[in-house]
Amino acid sequence: MAHEICESADVVSRIVRDRHAIAEVARCLDIGAAPVAVLCGRGSSGHAGVFLRYLIETRLRLPVSASAPSVITAFRKPLALRNALFIVISQSGRSPDLIAATQSARASGAHTVAIVNVLPSPVADAAEFVVPIEAGPEHSVAATKTVVGSMVAGAELIAALADDTALRSALDRLPERVYRGLTLDWTRVSDDLAGASAVFVASRGLGLGSAREIALKLAETLRLPALGFSAAELQHGPRAALSSKTPVIMMRLMDETAATVDAVATELRERKIALHLCGGPRSTLPWFGDDDPATDAITMLVPAYRMIERTAQEWGFDPDRPLQLSKVTETF
Repeated sequence: MAHEICESADVVSRIVRDRHAIAEVARCLDIGAAPVAVLCGRGSSGHAGVFLRYLIETRLRLPVSASAPSVITAFRKPLALRNALFIVISQSGRSPDLIAATQSARASGAHTVAIVNVLPSPVADAAEFVVPIEAGPEHSVAATKTVVGSMVAGAELIAALADDTALRSALDRLPERVYRGLTLDWTRVSDDLAGASAVFVASRGLGLGSAREIALKLAETLRLPALGFSAAELQHGPRAALSSKTPVIMMRLMDETAATVDAVATELRERKIALHLCGGPRSTLPWFGDDDPATDAITMLVPAYRMIERTAQEWGFDPDRPLQLSKVTETF
Protein backbone atom coordinates (compact mmCIF):
# COMPACT_ATOMS: atom_id res chain seq x y z
CA MET A 1 0.00 0.00 0.00
CA ALA A 2 2.78 2.44 0.92
CA HIS A 3 4.60 1.84 -2.36
CA GLU A 4 1.44 2.15 -4.42
CA ILE A 5 0.46 5.42 -2.74
CA CYS A 6 3.86 6.80 -3.71
CA GLU A 7 3.21 5.81 -7.33
CA SER A 8 0.09 8.03 -7.47
CA ALA A 9 1.90 11.08 -8.78
CA ASP A 10 3.42 9.09 -11.65
CA VAL A 11 -0.04 7.74 -12.51
CA VAL A 12 -1.41 11.29 -12.61
CA SER A 13 1.48 12.50 -14.73
CA ARG A 14 0.99 9.69 -17.25
CA ILE A 15 -2.74 10.35 -17.62
CA VAL A 16 -2.23 14.09 -18.08
CA ARG A 17 0.59 13.56 -20.54
CA ASP A 18 -1.55 11.20 -22.62
CA ARG A 19 -4.72 13.29 -22.51
CA HIS A 20 -4.98 13.36 -26.29
CA ALA A 21 -6.30 9.77 -26.20
CA ILE A 22 -9.05 10.78 -23.75
CA ALA A 23 -9.81 13.84 -25.85
CA GLU A 24 -10.33 11.54 -28.82
CA VAL A 25 -12.91 9.55 -26.84
CA ALA A 26 -14.65 12.84 -25.98
CA ARG A 27 -14.73 13.82 -29.67
CA CYS A 28 -16.40 10.52 -30.54
CA LEU A 29 -19.06 10.87 -27.86
CA ASP A 30 -22.27 12.53 -28.98
CA ILE A 31 -23.76 13.82 -25.73
CA GLY A 32 -25.69 16.74 -27.22
CA ALA A 33 -28.93 14.79 -26.92
CA ALA A 34 -28.05 13.06 -23.66
CA PRO A 35 -30.93 13.37 -21.18
CA VAL A 36 -28.88 12.12 -18.24
CA ALA A 37 -25.51 10.73 -17.21
CA VAL A 38 -25.37 7.45 -15.28
CA LEU A 39 -22.37 6.44 -13.19
CA CYS A 40 -21.70 2.82 -12.32
CA GLY A 41 -19.14 1.56 -9.80
CA ARG A 42 -18.77 -0.03 -6.38
CA GLY A 43 -16.57 0.75 -3.39
CA SER A 44 -13.68 3.04 -4.19
CA SER A 45 -14.73 3.19 -7.83
CA GLY A 46 -18.14 4.36 -6.67
CA HIS A 47 -16.46 7.14 -4.69
CA ALA A 48 -14.65 8.23 -7.84
CA GLY A 49 -18.11 8.29 -9.41
CA VAL A 50 -19.41 10.62 -6.71
CA PHE A 51 -16.56 13.00 -7.57
CA LEU A 52 -17.43 12.78 -11.27
CA ARG A 53 -21.09 13.45 -10.51
CA TYR A 54 -20.25 16.93 -9.29
CA LEU A 55 -17.93 17.56 -12.24
CA ILE A 56 -20.57 16.46 -14.75
CA GLU A 57 -23.40 18.41 -13.15
CA THR A 58 -21.35 21.62 -12.74
CA ARG A 59 -19.44 21.47 -16.04
CA LEU A 60 -21.84 19.73 -18.42
CA ARG A 61 -25.11 20.67 -16.66
CA LEU A 62 -26.30 17.09 -17.08
CA PRO A 63 -28.27 15.49 -14.25
CA VAL A 64 -26.51 12.40 -12.90
CA SER A 65 -27.91 9.16 -11.55
CA ALA A 66 -26.00 6.41 -9.77
CA SER A 67 -26.54 3.03 -11.39
CA ALA A 68 -27.99 0.22 -9.28
CA PRO A 69 -26.61 -2.90 -11.02
CA SER A 70 -29.00 -5.18 -9.14
CA VAL A 71 -31.85 -3.71 -11.19
CA ILE A 72 -30.27 -5.58 -14.09
CA THR A 73 -28.76 -8.62 -12.37
CA ALA A 74 -31.38 -9.38 -9.68
CA PHE A 75 -34.59 -7.72 -10.83
CA ARG A 76 -33.77 -8.21 -14.52
CA LYS A 77 -35.30 -4.89 -15.57
CA PRO A 78 -33.38 -3.19 -18.40
CA LEU A 79 -33.46 0.60 -18.18
CA ALA A 80 -34.45 3.05 -20.92
CA LEU A 81 -31.11 4.82 -21.42
CA ARG A 82 -31.22 5.82 -25.06
CA ASN A 83 -28.63 8.59 -25.74
CA ALA A 84 -27.63 8.69 -22.05
CA LEU A 85 -23.97 9.01 -21.09
CA PHE A 86 -23.12 5.84 -19.12
CA ILE A 87 -19.74 5.74 -17.36
CA VAL A 88 -18.62 2.59 -15.58
CA ILE A 89 -15.58 2.74 -13.29
CA SER A 90 -13.70 -0.40 -12.31
CA GLN A 91 -10.18 -1.32 -11.24
CA SER A 92 -10.22 -4.99 -12.25
CA GLY A 93 -12.96 -4.82 -14.88
CA ARG A 94 -14.19 -8.23 -13.77
CA SER A 95 -17.23 -7.81 -11.51
CA PRO A 96 -20.22 -9.54 -13.16
CA ASP A 97 -22.74 -6.89 -12.06
CA LEU A 98 -20.76 -4.06 -13.64
CA ILE A 99 -20.34 -6.07 -16.82
CA ALA A 100 -24.07 -6.80 -17.01
CA ALA A 101 -25.07 -3.20 -16.27
CA THR A 102 -22.73 -1.90 -18.97
CA GLN A 103 -23.94 -4.44 -21.54
CA SER A 104 -27.55 -3.54 -20.77
CA ALA A 105 -26.90 0.20 -21.02
CA ARG A 106 -25.16 -0.19 -24.36
CA ALA A 107 -27.95 -2.41 -25.70
CA SER A 108 -30.49 0.25 -24.72
CA GLY A 109 -28.70 2.90 -26.79
CA ALA A 110 -26.56 4.62 -24.17
CA HIS A 111 -23.09 5.98 -24.96
CA THR A 112 -20.98 3.73 -22.74
CA VAL A 113 -17.52 4.59 -21.43
CA ALA A 114 -15.38 2.33 -19.23
CA ILE A 115 -12.76 3.91 -16.98
CA VAL A 116 -10.75 0.82 -16.09
CA ASN A 117 -7.26 -0.16 -14.99
CA VAL A 118 -6.94 -3.73 -16.26
CA LEU A 119 -6.91 -4.18 -20.03
CA PRO A 120 -8.18 -6.29 -21.61
CA SER A 121 -11.08 -6.95 -19.26
CA PRO A 122 -14.77 -7.87 -19.57
CA VAL A 123 -15.99 -4.43 -18.46
CA ALA A 124 -13.80 -2.75 -21.07
CA ASP A 125 -15.09 -5.16 -23.71
CA ALA A 126 -18.69 -4.37 -22.74
CA ALA A 127 -18.32 -0.62 -23.27
CA GLU A 128 -18.21 1.25 -26.55
CA PHE A 129 -15.32 3.46 -25.43
CA VAL A 130 -12.47 2.87 -22.98
CA VAL A 131 -10.50 5.38 -20.92
CA PRO A 132 -7.55 3.45 -19.44
CA ILE A 133 -6.24 4.34 -15.99
CA GLU A 134 -2.88 2.66 -16.70
CA ALA A 135 -1.84 2.64 -13.05
CA GLY A 136 -0.08 -0.71 -13.43
CA PRO A 137 -0.62 -3.70 -11.13
CA GLU A 138 -2.07 -2.86 -7.72
CA HIS A 139 -1.46 -5.64 -5.20
CA SER A 140 -2.71 -4.12 -1.94
CA VAL A 141 -6.36 -4.90 -1.25
CA ALA A 142 -6.86 -1.24 -0.36
CA ALA A 143 -6.99 0.62 -3.66
CA THR A 144 -5.07 3.90 -3.72
CA LYS A 145 -3.29 4.80 -6.94
CA THR A 146 -6.13 3.39 -9.04
CA VAL A 147 -8.63 5.59 -7.19
CA VAL A 148 -6.53 8.66 -7.85
CA GLY A 149 -6.12 7.54 -11.46
CA SER A 150 -9.87 6.96 -11.89
CA MET A 151 -10.64 10.47 -10.68
CA VAL A 152 -7.99 12.08 -12.87
CA ALA A 153 -8.99 10.11 -15.98
CA GLY A 154 -12.62 11.04 -15.40
CA ALA A 155 -11.72 14.69 -14.87
CA GLU A 156 -9.76 14.69 -18.13
CA LEU A 157 -12.80 13.28 -19.94
CA ILE A 158 -15.12 15.92 -18.50
CA ALA A 159 -12.61 18.69 -19.24
CA ALA A 160 -12.52 17.55 -22.85
CA LEU A 161 -16.31 17.24 -23.16
CA ALA A 162 -16.82 20.69 -21.61
CA ASP A 163 -13.78 22.27 -23.29
CA ASP A 164 -12.87 23.50 -19.82
CA THR A 165 -9.48 25.17 -20.08
CA ALA A 166 -9.37 26.05 -16.37
CA LEU A 167 -9.84 22.41 -15.39
CA ARG A 168 -7.21 21.30 -17.89
CA SER A 169 -4.76 23.84 -16.43
CA ALA A 170 -5.46 22.56 -12.92
CA LEU A 171 -4.83 19.00 -14.12
CA ASP A 172 -1.52 20.19 -15.58
CA ARG A 173 -0.53 21.35 -12.08
CA LEU A 174 -1.80 18.21 -10.37
CA PRO A 175 1.23 15.87 -10.75
CA GLU A 176 3.47 18.29 -8.86
CA ARG A 177 0.83 18.84 -6.16
CA VAL A 178 0.39 15.11 -5.67
CA TYR A 179 4.18 14.74 -5.37
CA ARG A 180 4.13 17.44 -2.70
CA GLY A 181 1.14 15.82 -1.05
CA LEU A 182 3.27 12.74 -0.37
CA THR A 183 5.39 14.85 1.98
CA LEU A 184 2.47 16.06 4.14
CA ASP A 185 2.38 14.39 7.53
CA TRP A 186 -1.14 13.84 8.88
CA THR A 187 -0.12 11.34 11.57
CA ARG A 188 -1.43 13.65 14.31
CA VAL A 189 -4.87 12.30 13.35
CA SER A 190 -3.89 8.82 14.54
CA ASP A 191 -3.66 9.99 18.16
CA ASP A 192 -7.41 10.61 18.15
CA LEU A 193 -8.18 7.42 16.23
CA ALA A 194 -6.76 5.16 18.93
CA GLY A 195 -9.57 5.88 21.38
CA ALA A 196 -12.33 6.53 18.88
CA SER A 197 -15.61 4.66 18.84
CA ALA A 198 -16.18 5.87 15.28
CA VAL A 199 -14.78 8.44 12.86
CA PHE A 200 -16.67 10.93 10.74
CA VAL A 201 -15.13 12.18 7.48
CA ALA A 202 -16.80 15.16 5.86
CA SER A 203 -16.56 17.49 2.91
CA ARG A 204 -19.02 18.83 0.38
CA GLY A 205 -19.50 18.96 -3.38
CA LEU A 206 -16.37 17.86 -5.21
CA GLY A 207 -14.87 16.68 -1.92
CA LEU A 208 -17.70 14.31 -0.96
CA GLY A 209 -16.35 11.36 -2.92
CA SER A 210 -12.96 11.79 -1.24
CA ALA A 211 -14.60 11.94 2.19
CA ARG A 212 -16.40 8.67 1.55
CA GLU A 213 -13.21 7.13 0.18
CA ILE A 214 -11.18 8.06 3.26
CA ALA A 215 -13.92 6.66 5.49
CA LEU A 216 -13.78 3.37 3.58
CA LYS A 217 -10.00 3.17 3.98
CA LEU A 218 -10.28 3.82 7.72
CA ALA A 219 -12.80 1.00 8.01
CA GLU A 220 -11.09 -1.63 5.89
CA THR A 221 -7.50 -0.88 6.91
CA LEU A 222 -7.84 0.13 10.58
CA ARG A 223 -11.01 -1.92 11.35
CA LEU A 224 -12.58 1.27 12.67
CA PRO A 225 -16.21 2.25 12.08
CA ALA A 226 -16.03 5.27 9.80
CA LEU A 227 -18.71 7.29 8.03
CA GLY A 228 -18.32 9.67 5.10
CA PHE A 229 -20.84 12.51 5.04
CA SER A 230 -21.53 15.76 3.28
CA ALA A 231 -20.65 18.56 5.69
CA ALA A 232 -24.23 19.75 5.20
CA GLU A 233 -25.49 16.45 6.65
CA LEU A 234 -23.56 17.14 9.84
CA GLN A 235 -26.02 19.99 10.39
CA HIS A 236 -28.84 17.42 10.45
CA GLY A 237 -29.40 13.99 12.01
CA PRO A 238 -25.84 12.62 12.12
CA ARG A 239 -24.73 15.47 14.41
CA ALA A 240 -26.55 13.69 17.26
CA ALA A 241 -23.95 10.91 17.11
CA LEU A 242 -20.96 13.25 17.48
CA SER A 243 -19.11 13.13 20.78
CA SER A 244 -15.66 13.35 22.32
CA LYS A 245 -15.09 9.80 21.05
CA THR A 246 -15.91 10.56 17.40
CA PRO A 247 -13.15 12.62 15.81
CA VAL A 248 -13.97 14.39 12.57
CA ILE A 249 -11.70 14.68 9.54
CA MET A 250 -12.93 17.49 7.32
CA MET A 251 -11.79 18.74 3.92
CA ARG A 252 -12.52 22.31 2.85
CA LEU A 253 -12.35 23.26 -0.82
CA MET A 254 -12.07 26.84 -2.01
CA ASP A 255 -15.41 27.08 -3.78
CA GLU A 256 -19.08 27.74 -3.09
CA THR A 257 -19.16 24.98 -0.44
CA ALA A 258 -16.53 26.61 1.79
CA ALA A 259 -18.98 28.66 3.85
CA THR A 260 -20.91 25.57 4.94
CA VAL A 261 -17.74 23.71 5.86
CA ASP A 262 -16.51 26.72 7.84
CA ALA A 263 -19.81 26.91 9.73
CA VAL A 264 -19.74 23.22 10.64
CA ALA A 265 -16.07 23.45 11.67
CA THR A 266 -16.87 26.37 13.98
CA GLU A 267 -19.69 24.42 15.60
CA LEU A 268 -17.49 21.38 16.11
CA ARG A 269 -14.83 23.48 17.81
CA GLU A 270 -17.45 25.00 20.09
CA ARG A 271 -18.63 21.51 21.05
CA LYS A 272 -15.03 20.42 21.76
CA ILE A 273 -15.20 17.70 19.08
CA ALA A 274 -11.75 16.64 17.90
CA LEU A 275 -11.53 18.25 14.45
CA HIS A 276 -8.81 17.71 11.86
CA LEU A 277 -9.37 20.21 9.05
CA CYS A 278 -7.54 20.38 5.74
CA GLY A 279 -7.85 23.45 3.55
CA GLY A 280 -8.57 27.12 4.00
CA PRO A 281 -7.08 29.69 6.37
CA ARG A 282 -7.84 27.65 9.52
CA SER A 283 -6.45 24.34 8.33
CA THR A 284 -5.11 22.29 11.23
CA LEU A 285 -3.59 19.61 9.03
CA PRO A 286 -0.45 20.30 6.99
CA TRP A 287 -1.44 21.75 3.61
CA PHE A 288 0.40 23.83 1.02
CA GLY A 289 -2.43 26.14 0.01
CA ASP A 290 -5.58 25.85 -2.03
CA ASP A 291 -5.69 25.39 -5.79
CA ASP A 292 -8.57 24.34 -8.03
CA PRO A 293 -11.23 22.58 -5.91
CA ALA A 294 -11.59 19.73 -8.41
CA THR A 295 -7.94 18.78 -8.20
CA ASP A 296 -7.57 19.56 -4.49
CA ALA A 297 -10.22 16.92 -3.80
CA ILE A 298 -7.83 14.42 -5.40
CA THR A 299 -4.64 15.73 -3.79
CA MET A 300 -6.09 15.51 -0.27
CA LEU A 301 -6.48 11.76 -0.65
CA VAL A 302 -2.72 11.24 -0.72
CA PRO A 303 -1.73 12.41 2.80
CA ALA A 304 -4.86 10.70 4.15
CA TYR A 305 -3.84 7.41 2.54
CA ARG A 306 -0.32 7.73 3.95
CA MET A 307 -1.62 8.45 7.46
CA ILE A 308 -3.92 5.43 7.36
CA GLU A 309 -1.18 3.10 6.10
CA ARG A 310 1.28 4.25 8.75
CA THR A 311 -1.32 3.96 11.51
CA ALA A 312 -2.11 0.40 10.43
CA GLN A 313 1.55 -0.50 10.73
CA GLU A 314 1.76 1.09 14.19
CA TRP A 315 -1.31 -0.85 15.35
CA GLY A 316 0.11 -4.13 14.09
CA PHE A 317 -2.33 -4.50 11.18
CA ASP A 318 -1.34 -5.55 7.67
CA PRO A 319 -2.58 -2.70 5.46
CA ASP A 320 -2.08 -4.76 2.32
CA ARG A 321 -4.25 -7.69 3.42
CA PRO A 322 -7.18 -6.59 5.59
CA LEU A 323 -9.11 -9.38 7.26
CA GLN A 324 -11.83 -11.11 5.22
CA LEU A 325 -11.18 -9.03 2.11
CA SER A 326 -9.81 -9.88 -1.32
CA LYS A 327 -8.45 -7.64 -4.04
CA VAL A 328 -11.15 -8.47 -6.58
CA THR A 329 -14.72 -8.71 -5.31
CA GLU A 330 -17.10 -10.18 -7.84
CA THR A 331 -20.72 -9.25 -7.07
CA PHE A 332 -23.83 -10.11 -9.03
